Amino acid sequence: MLLYDADRHVIEPIDMWEKYVDPIIFKQFPLHLIEEAMAPSALVDAGGKNQPVLPTFAIGPFPLLFHWGSALKLASSQQNDNSKEQRLKAMSAATQLDSMDSAQVQWACLFPTFAMYIVNHALLPAEVSLAYADAYNRWLKQYCAIDPQRLRAVGLISRHQPNTLLMQLDRVIDNGWTAITLRPEVIAKRSLGHSDYALFWKRAEQHNIAIAIHGGTNLHASTVGTERFHSRFALHACSHPMEAQMAFVSLLESGVFERHPNLKFGFLEAGASWVPHWLWRLDNICFPEFPSLVNDNIKMKPSAYFKRQCWVTLELGEPCLPEVINVIGHKKLLYGSDFPHPDHQHFATLNIQEQLCELTAQERLDILENNGRDFYELAMDDIQGERHSTPIGQDVGNSAGNRNSVGNDMHKGKVCEEVLDDA
Repeated sequence: MLLYDADRHVIEPIDMWEKYVDPIIFKQFPLHLIEEAMAPSALVDAGGKNQPVLPTFAIGPFPLLFHWGSALKLASSQQNDNSKEQRLKAMSAATQLDSMDSAQVQWACLFPTFAMYIVNHALLPAEVSLAYADAYNRWLKQYCAIDPQRLRAVGLISRHQPNTLLMQLDRVIDNGWTAITLRPEVIAKRSLGHSDYALFWKRAEQHNIAIAIHGGTNLHASTVGTERFHSRFALHACSHPMEAQMAFVSLLESGVFERHPNLKFGFLEAGASWVPHWLWRLDNICFPEFPSLVNDNIKMKPSAYFKRQCWVTLELGEPCLPEVINVIGHKKLLYGSDFPHPDHQHFATLNIQEQLCELTAQERLDILENNGRDFYELAMDDIQGERHSTPIGQDVGNSAGNRNSVGNDMHKGKVCEEVLDDA
């Protein structure tokens, strides 16, 4: 068995943006680094050593990240080296594939790191968001071209201007991609269930495009918790699972699930243990309370919609997985590594089957390999001849014979030195 990684990330080299973004847009809103000016006392760590604070990103006149204060800048600088090697590998397709080989990952669906913070930035004009989304997707297409069977591109969509959504989706379809990623938050004053997205959902269903809902902390947006917390700890605790729950409700009560029964949604990097509680509450408290208020858009129990058309990634070691399976079935569970982000670095894959020992062998096989193919629609002809036979736990070596010749083609731009934990 080899792994299907349903949530793996690239690291976008900073110098690639000038190459791919429309020159007029880039001149007005360049992505650039800001050197931090701090008092000398702020540059001393707990051990009394000098700790230089690494530069942070800005997009035009705006900081890229929200609530990224001095203490967090210093803390992320102190931990920078812990994941620097992994982040460097994610910058290049060749070294990304090497990292996959080391982790026994045969297929990976690739998500952005910094691009999602740019494209969904609340302070950016719509045309800037769109230009950066287009630039990212064109760069990603080239990135994945080295081995498109193993490196599965997930298209990035800008939601700032709804009348551009069909155009963006058509470009994803023309690329031959089978999935897009959206943030769970309200973006540009519209939730995922907003009526302005009606034609977009229809077109995605017609073309069997999977929708991967992927959140993160420190976005310039109304992410849950930002109205009451400023600490990284609290914001990170709230952002992923709570936004996933609210995204599901938005899609449910607006009738997106009811009108588009074949549209697939995945909720990524939020864990799975929230699912039984949330669906029980919706089924047993919210749904029966005032049927006349919801019966136009919700015609069966909320859990039935989830079981029909939603998937969710699990976290290694999280509790209640058997109960999750009892509620939605094991075929709705996905595995995602979140590589190379530091907050998931300690979840090793070499003993992954032992970490899921409470599950049956068939459940592990489906979660680690088959379910990802089902959600992302990896065609069987892409699989034939591409799979290794090496079991998890053994070295699979270098599986792409042409990679060494392109391994030095990585963009030579700076690696982002921030430790962005959770994109």
